[in-house]
Amino acid sequence: MAGFSTLDDIDLGGRTVLLRCDLNVPLEHGSVSDDFRIRAALPTIRRLQDAGAAIVVCSHLGRPTGRDPELSMGPVAVRLSELGGFEVVTPGEVIGPRARQAASSAGPGDVVVLENTRFEIGETANDPEFARHLAGLAQVFVLDAFGSAHRAHASTVGVADHLQSVAGPLLVAELEALSRLVSDPPRPFIVVLGGAKVGDKLPVMEALLPKVDIMLIGGGMCFTMLAAEGYDIGDSLVEPDLIDSVRGVLDGEHGGKITIPSDLVVGDRFDPDADHQVVAAKRIEDGWMGLDIGPETSALFASVIAGSGSVFWNGPMGVFEWEAFRAGTAAVADAVAKSSAFTVAGGGDSVAALRLFGIENELSHLSTGGGAGLELLEGKILPGVAALERWA
Repeated sequence: MAGFSTLDDIDLGGRTVLLRCDLNVPLEHGSVSDDFRIRAALPTIRRLQDAGAAIVVCSHLGRPTGRDPELSMGPVAVRLSELGGFEVVTPGEVIGPRARQAASSAGPGDVVVLENTRFEIGETANDPEFARHLAGLAQVFVLDAFGSAHRAHASTVGVADHLQSVAGPLLVAELEALSRLVSDPPRPFIVVLGGAKVGDKLPVMEALLPKVDIMLIGGGMCFTMLAAEGYDIGDSLVEPDLIDSVRGVLDGEHGGKITIPSDLVVGDRFDPDADHQVVAAKRIEDGWMGLDIGPETSALFASVIAGSGSVFWNGPMGVFEWEAFRAGTAAVADAVAKSSAFTVAGGGDSVAALRLFGIENELSHLSTGGGAGLELLEGKILPGVAALERWA
């Protein structure tokens, strides 16, 4: 584990804390549609309340380029208040006079939720002046947003230049769980990767292959790999520019650890009501596209997971939001949940799938960060964590 201070190392009574959470949650029709990250942030907020701190919460939401009313933190604050059972003050800005007034007026146990940090252009640029103003709202900075710790932004890195900075308990738990997989995973160590694009996962594949025992590949990313093997993939998703790179990985020293699907569920169009059938992975006819791993592959993946010592899962096996193409993801989720191994799932879609099936509490650790988790497993230094180390 990295060397940084935590909430155990600091007296918070009567102090105002700037708490960077990851409250980047999906919104539908002006309401929060998945509150997993809000629920994950609540224990830290309660701990700060119990310690007698005033809490100023900041987070980004989506990727706005300037102020966008559809990405306001208002609905997030409403849901936080409902879940927490406490009043939440929303000044409607990040660093202006209303934000300063709300922060200065907050007493022990009070919670203020600032507006979307990415409404300010200085956030993603890690602008020193914006970071100084944001830090001026509090006396202590607590970074608890693992899902944003890989971004060198003002609210994750810049404020640490101005405030005593410590790690929150959620961040600590994330780092402990994923560091265990990096340093000494129980064997056999199985990695299951899915999701749409192989380009998003190729770096972590290359970093993990020397360390894993078996790597199972599903989801849209498997079709570039099938194409690299010379198979016909019909109208399936493919990244042609990466075929040579993928072939190099498959033919490389550790390529034998990779298992790609032997059968697939294909549809005649990208639609929940598409006609569908199970076919061999080696031959998808034109006019058909792969939308899930098949039953033979699902059974194999489940069997491998059942015999594992540790599992890391990132990315669904198919379009699990549609019932016709859900079985592969359901099989993997069920196998991971039933496993007695050390199990970690990361990434929004994996977590959403586990929650859909009602088994999210059956894993050893459910990560709030997809990209940050992958970068940590690649061996990269997370800028947010590095900023905390300066205060150790």
